[in-house]
Amino acid sequence: MIKIGIPRALLYYQYYPMWQTFFHELGAEVVVSPPTTETVLSSGSSRVVAETCLPVKLFLGHVLSLIEKCDYIFIPAIRSVQSKVYNCSKFLGLPDMTKAVIPESPPILDIDIDINKGKRKLYQAIYQLGRHFTWNPSKVRRASIAAWQAHLNYRQVMSDSGLTPPQAIEEISGTPKPEPKTHSSNPTSPQATVAIIGHPYLLYDEHISYRLIHRLEQAHNRVLTPEMLTTQELESAIARLVGRAYWTYEEEVVGAGEHYLKSGADGIIGIMAFGCGPDSLMMDMVRRQAARLRTTPFMSLTLDEHTAEAGVVTRLEAFLDMIYRKKRKQVEICV
Repeated sequence: MIKIGIPRALLYYQYYPMWQTFFHELGAEVVVSPPTTETVLSSGSSRVVAETCLPVKLFLGHVLSLIEKCDYIFIPAIRSVQSKVYNCSKFLGLPDMTKAVIPESPPILDIDIDINKGKRKLYQAIYQLGRHFTWNPSKVRRASIAAWQAHLNYRQVMSDSGLTPPQAIEEISGTPKPEPKTHSSNPTSPQATVAIIGHPYLLYDEHISYRLIHRLEQAHNRVLTPEMLTTQELESAIARLVGRAYWTYEEEVVGAGEHYLKSGADGIIGIMAFGCGPDSLMMDMVRRQAARLRTTPFMSLTLDEHTAEAGVVTRLEAFLDMIYRKKRKQVEICV
């Protein structure tokens, strides 16, 4: 059986169930790289110049961890998934970059996804990918339909049940089953409701985020994430704040930020990678909106490979103390 390696980085948290279903339907076995460690990050950083952004360094480290564990590595080049909305350049050249800096990598399966080229080009790209496993177009079509349905189910599970992507992936796989939201991220009497906005490859990688979500939950806070919102809620929020999206995955920052600023969250934490242009601009839009409304405290954290855990923890504790004091003051005023 052919083994397909999928790095646990970048778009893994958005699309893994879809990718896994597609390859499984075509008779392949999927191998996912292990969770991030310092060794994984260091190995990826050693292959590129210092100015390369943290998510790409992390991705390359995960590719290196898959060497000799699979026959192919799947690295799509996702240019656009919405009409006239474009992706960050790091996604466009990811397959070519990986080939250039990791020549010892297993053969790379790539696919060019660009909605702006029309459905016909998209279908051709999917069939071309499927031909590595079968020459039967009907089988590729069935696999693609099953994959898309798996993606829709994945998004619905997160928005309906209030699960994070790692929890939803565990629930879909069937082992182990995550605890319901009311027991983990939504305790009976939470101290505060904190929304975290940012891209999944930053929020849910526990090594580079220093287990931020876990720390919030351990402090008995209710945690809200972008995936807990429906597509309609995110799109409406983007329309209110910026009119229309320009970059792909803008809903994870702008949409979620605008929604949670007006939905009763006690505080919002924005996570972004150092040196990322789109992230910086989108997060600043949310920060400016928070300053205009003056109703919800907002804090942004910028991560890179040199970020110190102590600094993150100190800022988090200070931010939570501010939220708790504000809540106590509001209660005293009401009394």
